[in-house]
Amino acid sequence: MEFSYNKLWKLLIDRKMMKKDIMEKTGITGTTIAKMGRGEPVNLTVLGRICKCLEVNIGDIVDFVK
Repeated sequence: MEFSYNKLWKLLIDRKMMKKDIMEKTGITGTTIAKMGRGEPVNLTVLGRICKCLEVNIGDIVDFVK
């Protein structure tokens, strides 16, 4: 299974944020960010924290790649 987090990366750029900023605000680790960078699945709780922080829905940050 592969996922695309390109929407998240673009959202961060649009908001002039860096990956380290989202890590600090949500408490997610560098390992999780690295997994997302490789398109690997991450815990739904992590995605929920990101959504809450950025005030978006899950579909705004991740896509399932068929």
